[in-house]
Amino acid sequence: MAVQPTSTERAQLRVERRSARDAASGYTARHLSVLEGLEAVRKRPGMYIGSTDSRGLMHCLWEIIDNSVDEALAGHCRRIEVILHADGSIEITDDGRGIPVDVEPKTGLTGVEVVFTKLHAGGKFGGGSYTASGGLHGVGASVVNALSARLDVEVDRNGRTHVMSFRRGEPGIFADGAEPSPDATFTPFVDRSELRLAGSVRRGVTGTRVRCWADRQIFLKDATYAYDELVTRVRQTTYLVPGLEITLRDARGLPGTPGEDGPHEETFVHDGGIAEFVEFLATDQPVTDVWRLQGIGHFSETVPVLDSKGHMVPTDVMRECAVDIALRWGTGYDTELRSFVNIIATPKGGTHVAGFEQALVKVFRQVVGDNARRLKFGKDDRIDKDDVLEGLTAVVTVRLAEPQFEGQTKEVLGTSAVRGIVSRVVERELTALLTSTKRAEKAQAGLVLEKVVSAMRTRVTARQHKETQRRKNALETSSLPAKLADCRTDDVDRSELFIVEGDSALGTAKLARSSEFQALLPIRGKILNVQKASVGDMLKNAECGAILQVVGAGSGRTFDLASARYGRVILMTDADVDGAHIRTLLLTLFFRYMRPLVAAGRVFAAVPPLHRVEVVGARGKKNEIVYTYSEPELHRLLAQLERKGRRYKEPIQRYKGLGEMDADQLAETTMDPRRRTLRRVTITDAAAAERVFDLLMGNDVAPRKDFIVDGASRLDRDRIDA
Repeated sequence: MAVQPTSTERAQLRVERRSARDAASGYTARHLSVLEGLEAVRKRPGMYIGSTDSRGLMHCLWEIIDNSVDEALAGHCRRIEVILHADGSIEITDDGRGIPVDVEPKTGLTGVEVVFTKLHAGGKFGGGSYTASGGLHGVGASVVNALSARLDVEVDRNGRTHVMSFRRGEPGIFADGAEPSPDATFTPFVDRSELRLAGSVRRGVTGTRVRCWADRQIFLKDATYAYDELVTRVRQTTYLVPGLEITLRDARGLPGTPGEDGPHEETFVHDGGIAEFVEFLATDQPVTDVWRLQGIGHFSETVPVLDSKGHMVPTDVMRECAVDIALRWGTGYDTELRSFVNIIATPKGGTHVAGFEQALVKVFRQVVGDNARRLKFGKDDRIDKDDVLEGLTAVVTVRLAEPQFEGQTKEVLGTSAVRGIVSRVVERELTALLTSTKRAEKAQAGLVLEKVVSAMRTRVTARQHKETQRRKNALETSSLPAKLADCRTDDVDRSELFIVEGDSALGTAKLARSSEFQALLPIRGKILNVQKASVGDMLKNAECGAILQVVGAGSGRTFDLASARYGRVILMTDADVDGAHIRTLLLTLFFRYMRPLVAAGRVFAAVPPLHRVEVVGARGKKNEIVYTYSEPELHRLLAQLERKGRRYKEPIQRYKGLGEMDADQLAETTMDPRRRTLRRVTITDAAAAERVFDLLMGNDVAPRKDFIVDGASRLDRDRIDA
């Protein structure tokens, strides 16, 4: 009788058969690679810094700066200096405690070498050095070292200056000439590394200096440090850490930068904290003061902790989360929300932002519901998140030990317990403000509640417009204003809407237009100044409402460019002072409530002629008509005619209104695409444009008076129509 194999023998047989198949396929264990230490960083840099372009280069810079900022958060650093050297290197200096220089017992290496050569090593893993910090994965300094052609670190500590250099993460010594260079001869340490002593410092002086040269084997050739981005983030950091002084020095001399003509230096320090940050970010007129919402919450978290034997043991720890939020509402409709965790920006939000927005909506729904009668808020009405966020400028910050981020780039906070803590703090503090009986807070609360309800009504109205005002042909315009003379085409890209000043010009324009693709909407006189008016008043205004209805894409935050009924909107006003005023009012409406249309380059101003010159034909030829569009152009034309001996009929016709032209003249000069001139309205600098609109059309009279008085001396009196 045959002997049956045991279970162990059968398992061994299966392993041998599998190994034979793997060998036959050419894929075995010897094909597997194991990347050790910093080798993994150089092989897959994108896992640690996101990319190898300028964005990744800036991330490396911030990994080093954030280590210095963490010292400031811990109360040990007051000044940081960042230098962009002409040779492409960067240098960061702080007056913190300095990186530990003693020997770490488990590795036998100095603290400096551990920080710059060992992944997941540092003082931010619950060791008590930092209660809240930005560097939380323990890979920042070591990753920057691995991706640098050269990195030098100097530490002032214990009365001495300690120095160590690295080449692509490997410690050693560079044989420098007059200036340090990554191309200098490098000798790596063989037996054991050495933290050299380079001098002495005064007693009590501590700090760290790091200078590194990015490795161009890793980073793209055109990757550069963006000075403007650096300024923006340094400024926000000094707002988040009041009293911290950060100095930037750009010695690169790059064209297009502030330092192109020589070294450029700026120093940033702010004592007002995030309340001052909100004032800096806000560009519109305030509805409320800057409100501060603060509180502390606690939560339990299970984390793996190294025991004395080097084993990871799950341990329950109690965490503290400090919430500090500054916010204010303004008259605008844009939202500016910045969020931070331990001063690290989280541009993609996370649990802290989710908790903030959740509480905002909950509080406003409750308070608006309690004041429904006063606010005329119906039972079927409902406040949405966008209604509350309209015109809001807010800075949301939380501080906690060892937060969980989604990835090394730290763009999203993942600690789930933070959402509930932020939500409870905001709900408690904001409810107290909105229901306060103090005179100032009560008045501001009433204004912001009215603003939110008005935003809700605008959103509902815009949705109704989008549902009913889709692109229609001439037979389907019954729901549009009766005074609209629509066009026949349903091709949005080809169609044009002329907003015409006055009914008199409308009659001529109807005869001058091409009804196939040109629509006409007349307006009577000067529309409402929407820079001063509320959203509700704007919607009640007949002319503003008609324009929004005809464009058909909503307004404010709900404006949908894809739903616009016309490819071009052309403002056609008289060539006089009143016409310019009306055009400015119209542009204010488009800029504030239909800004995407302006940004897309779809708003134009017609350029009608100022003069009509009839040149007498020579030798019995037909008289020639020439149009000019400015006084200097007219004078040049007349001088040219005199030099050629040509005669012209007098008096020269001066147009003051579109109604003075006949249909053929209006078509030829202003409406016919083949011969007209249009001036495209663009937004090259939205912030500057906002300031100009506010100066010319806003509530604050004093700056406008100063502007008029200052410009009066430069005004040409002959250009005034009187």
